Amino acid sequence: MRARVLAGCIVLVAALPLPSPAQVMATADYLARMDGDGDGRVSLGEYQAWMSYAFDGMDRDGDGVLAAHEQPGGKGPPLPRAVHLARLAERFGRQDANGDGWLDARELAAPPR
Repeated sequence: MRARVLAGCIVLVAALPLPSPAQVMATADYLARMDGDGDGRVSLGEYQAWMSYAFDGMDRDGDGVLAAHEQPGGKGPPLPRAVHLARLAERFGRQDANGDGWLDARELAAPPR
């Protein structure tokens, strides 16, 4: 009986999804992934580049605009990449608690103000 239960547990654990290599599990990992030049902090450009992965994935025709059919639910006004980047810049500014123009691990871990 114990062997059957143990075997069942092993099968269940083996069926669980594993984190992908790109999945970030801790703030330090998040900082390391976003920090393209390895200086221990994240610039606005690095932040925008990292945070644009979803936009880039949805922009199937690569024209720099998310048309309604490219957006979740297949509806919504067109979203140009410039507007998307401006929104990210605004969020970056709220996240940059000390106003130095960079995000450190503490600022990345904190919710935006």
